[in-house]
Amino acid sequence: QVQLVESGGGLVQAGGSLRLSCAASGSIFSIDAMGWYRRAPGKQRELVAVIASGGRTNYADSVKGRFTISRDNAKDTVYLQMNSLEPEDTAVYYCNVDVWVPPTTLRQYWGLGTQVTVAS
Repeated sequence: QVQLVESGGGLVQAGGSLRLSCAASGSIFSIDAMGWYRRAPGKQRELVAVIASGGRTNYADSVKGRFTISRDNAKDTVYLQMNSLEPEDTAVYYCNVDVWVPPTTLRQYWGLGTQVTVAS
């Protein structure tokens, strides 16, 4: 089993910054992609950003230029630096990690979520 522990959420004023972290632990052979999703009140969960094992990144159009995803493979940790936050960024943010299980299975894990609230 793999556990994901998220941290870094909270309340911030519009224009402020937050940094989310998600550390994976447990039976980890190898991690493929790592990413962040969010679910705003009354909306469906959406992709925020994803980073491949080789470092290639992809972002939702709504966060491009404001958010930066990164990872520390030695620590099995993914980060999301969020700058210039807007009230529309208010949501529960979920960490998502794809873990390789030998020999050929890719298993997806989710964190429990961390609340980000941006006050106007």
